[in-house]
Amino acid sequence: MPKAFTPKVITANHLAEGDVVYLTSGDEWTRDLSQADLLTDEAIAEARLVEASTQHHLVVGVYLADMKAGENGPEPVHFREEFRRRGPSNYFHGKQAATA
Repeated sequence: MPKAFTPKVITANHLAEGDVVYLTSGDEWTRDLSQADLLTDEAIAEARLVEASTQHHLVVGVYLADMKAGENGPEPVHFREEFRRRGPSNYFHGKQAATA
């Protein structure tokens, strides 16, 4: 029996800067997970993934990441996505330095 589809967002890394980005409902990339489009339909998620994967001039490593609906938008259900959202762990720079 196939596994039931769970909500997902489309995520990737920004080509020039390397930051984690998420696809919005307006088909734009954002660094803010709360603005990501939470996809609940498998067919729509797959179609949007195919389209997002063609944007080689903007992003690399495009994939669907499991999420859940949260009070302020999508929230990660796995540690990996929470870790990616926070940024590099080796030292404070970029978005980590801005919040420190």
